[in-house]
Amino acid sequence: MEKLIAPDTVHTTFHVRYAETDAMGIVHHSMYLVWFEEARSALMRVQGTSYAQFEADGVSLAVSEVEMRFIAPAKYDQLITVECRLSEVKSRKMTFEYTVFNAETGQKLTTGITQHICINRDGITTRIPPQWVKRWSVTENS
Repeated sequence: MEKLIAPDTVHTTFHVRYAETDAMGIVHHSMYLVWFEEARSALMRVQGTSYAQFEADGVSLAVSEVEMRFIAPAKYDQLITVECRLSEVKSRKMTFEYTVFNAETGQKLTTGITQHICINRDGITTRIPPQWVKRWSVTENS
């Protein structure tokens, strides 16, 4: 379930799946990156586009930096919400911020940031196409 909070923020809510947990029923740290990716994709969808359309324009977003802070564990079958906010768009770089919450109690579980560099099909850093900067409702800073 996706819910647009602001033009640059979306909430994506789902249950933790068994395959995402370890033997103790706690979510494995690597799964948070998958959740962050899903939240980024959800943000694009609620804005009326998709990452597939971005790639159709001949560019991709390569992850260049990840930061996560684990506050409390997410557990099997827990209903969680991932908040994703597009916080910065520069000429070649985008930054997203995330907060993972227990959807039922509001407890903050994890925070994170991912930075992405725009590359062309040859893997060379390139400018984010201007129509995408405009679509994402974020002022270009460089």
